[in-house]
Amino acid sequence: MPSQLVCRPERGFPVAALRVSGTLDQVTGDALQQAVRLRLADQPTVLLLDVTGLRIGDSLGLTALSAIVCEAGEWPDVPVVLCGAGPRTMAMIADAPECSGLGFAGDFKGALAHARAQTVPPRIRVRLRPVPDACRQVRHLVAHACATWQRAEVIPAATLIATELVANVVRHARTSMEFTLRPLSGGRLGMTVRDRSRRMPKPTDAGLSDPGGRGLRLVRDLTDAWGVLPVTDGKVVWTRMRAGTL
Repeated sequence: MPSQLVCRPERGFPVAALRVSGTLDQVTGDALQQAVRLRLADQPTVLLLDVTGLRIGDSLGLTALSAIVCEAGEWPDVPVVLCGAGPRTMAMIADAPECSGLGFAGDFKGALAHARAQTVPPRIRVRLRPVPDACRQVRHLVAHACATWQRAEVIPAATLIATELVANVVRHARTSMEFTLRPLSGGRLGMTVRDRSRRMPKPTDAGLSDPGGRGLRLVRDLTDAWGVLPVTDGKVVWTRMRAGTL
């Protein structure tokens, strides 16, 4: 009989929460990762997994958990907490060094209430249409936010990066988009654009006479890190910009 895994999201931002039940193994691991990616696309403050009804079918199922920890740690840089794990699940995870980044909580409802009571870091999110004027709108938004957050020194680079992220959607994805801006630790700045196209962006080595193709290379050169999170209804292009850029 095929393995089955059920992932039920709990509504409520800024905490991402999934109730996971069934068997986690090599077959169902991908389903868990897809469900988690949808939650990460909202850029939560923490990811809670209620695994009270979860059974780990084999050690290969743990690779899905370790991949989730790595993905959430890289972006959006949030902790992953397992809630209600039974003794067998805990023992299997303890024997898997690649899962060492997981956090644990005994009670899901208590962990959810505690997480929702925490102070939410500032962030700005806006919906934009795929029109050229979206680039002007996002430049104004980023400049104003950076000045408000007392990070005026990053305005030139931040507005340039934001413009290229939005312009890429206007030129190629041609869908509505959500632009999110948030301050990160260490004086860094995070910017993302979520669109409804599953076409993956790729930096190109444009020549001097080429009319375009330099946008993502510029994003890559001006940021600490950037990447793409594919989700079932599109993708999220994310960036982290260091303080003192330019």
